Amino acid sequence: MAVLAATTGGALGAPAAAEGETPPGQVDFPTHCLPPQEAGLPPADGPTTARITVDNPAPQVGDTVTVTYQVLRTPAVAPLDPNGAGGELPADTLTPTGRILLAGAQSGEVTVVGAKRNDPVPAGTPLPAVTMTGTFTVTAPGETTLAPGSYTLHTGHLLELDTTCTADTASAAPVSARLTATPLPTANLRSVFLGAAHGGPGDRVKVTAAGFPPGAAVTVAGRAGAAETADRVRATADERGTALVELPVTDRATTAVVAYEGAAWTAGRGSGPAAYTVIAVTAPPSVTAPPSVTPPPSTGTQKVTATVEPGALGMTQTGEDITLGAVPYGDGGAAPGRIGTVTVTDARGGPAGWSLTGKVTDFTGPGGIRIPGASLSWTPRCVAAEGSRSVCTPGSAGVVGADGALLASTPDAPLVGGTFTIDATVTLKVPPYTPPGAYTAVLTLTLS
Repeated sequence: MAVLAATTGGALGAPAAAEGETPPGQVDFPTHCLPPQEAGLPPADGPTTARITVDNPAPQVGDTVTVTYQVLRTPAVAPLDPNGAGGELPADTLTPTGRILLAGAQSGEVTVVGAKRNDPVPAGTPLPAVTMTGTFTVTAPGETTLAPGSYTLHTGHLLELDTTCTADTASAAPVSARLTATPLPTANLRSVFLGAAHGGPGDRVKVTAAGFPPGAAVTVAGRAGAAETADRVRATADERGTALVELPVTDRATTAVVAYEGAAWTAGRGSGPAAYTVIAVTAPPSVTAPPSVTPPPSTGTQKVTATVEPGALGMTQTGEDITLGAVPYGDGGAAPGRIGTVTVTDARGGPAGWSLTGKVTDFTGPGGIRIPGASLSWTPRCVAAEGSRSVCTPGSAGVVGADGALLASTPDAPLVGGTFTIDATVTLKVPPYTPPGAYTAVLTLTLS
C-alpha cells in the first residue's frame, strides 16, 4: 500500500512567461507540509511557488469575483511504497483545497477547491502543480490584497489521506494579487407627484417633491421637452426630504413638471418629469342673424354644448411576483423569466407623452449572499391598442440595475392618448458556484 508524504491536485500550471521573466503575481514563500500519520515520514519543508489571479481586478461593491490559486511548486514528492517496492501515484486521485487571505479594504478568507485531476506520478519524483478556484462577494470599496494561505492535498488512493501545507510561522505569504473596488452608484430616489394632471392657464397645481436630502433647496419647474418654461417655484425639503408647493402654471408651453437641487436639472439630482397638460378654454363664436325686411316667424333656439373631460394617466399590472427559471449549482448561467403584463392608459388628451421606467435592487439569498441588480437584463415589448393616438416605443434591450432603464414610452405630440400593453422577458446572470437557495429582489416600475 502506498501512502503520500504530500499530495497535489490537478496538473494545471501557470500561463507561460518569457524565459527568465516571472509571471505577474507569482510569489515564493517557505512552507511546512505535514504528511498523514500513515506515511510514517517526517514533515516536508521548503519553498512553495504560487500565483493568485482574479477575473475582475476593478469590481463594484456587490460584484462576485472569481479567484484562482495555483500552487506551481510544493516541497512534497511522491512517496515510496511502504513495502520497499517502487510504484506511482495513479492518475486522477488527488483533490486540492486551499485558502486565500484577504486584507485591506476587505478582510477574511476565500475557500478554493480544485478538480480531481492529475497524471500518474512516479515514486520519489516532484508532485505536479495544482489549480484551485472559488468566489467571493465584494463588500467594501478600496484596495483589497490577496495572499496565498494554507492548502490541503487529499488522495483517495487506497486510503483517504490529507497532507496540509502552511506558511512558515516566521513569515507570512506575500501578496500575490490586488483588486480595487468602487462603490455602487447611489440610486436617485428623487420623484415628483402632481395633485392634478391638467388645468387651465394660471391654475395652481399642488406638487409633492420627495426623496431629497433633508433641508435641501428644491426647485419645482415646468418643462417643455428638455427645456424649462417660465413656471417655477422654490422650497426647502423637510426632515423627511419632502417639499410641498403650489406651482402656478401660466406658460401654455408647459407639458411636464420636474423637481431638482442646484442651479439646473440634472439626471443625478433631479426627479423624472410628471406629465401636465395646459387646457386653453375658448368661448364659442357668436352668431349674428342677417338683417331681414320681413320679420321672421316666431322661433325658439337652444345652444347645445358637449364637453369631453380629460382623464388621467395610469397603469395596472397583471400579477405581482416574477419567478425565474432555475440554474444548476456550479455552472451558473442565465435564469429566464417574464414580468407581469403592464397596461398603461393615457386619457389626458393633452400634448405630453409618457415614459415607464424600471429599477431593481440587488438579489439577496441565503446568509446574505448577494447577486448585483446589474446582473438582471430585459428585452421590452410594447403594443398600442387600435384607435390609440400615440405610438408606443419599447425601451432598448439591456441591463436594468439600480440606476434604472426605460421599459416603454410615447412621444410628445399635439394630441396624445391611448391604451398600451407592455411586457418584457428578463434574464438574471447567476455566477458559477453561487450558493444554492432562493434569491429575491424588488423590481419597481415608475410611470411619468
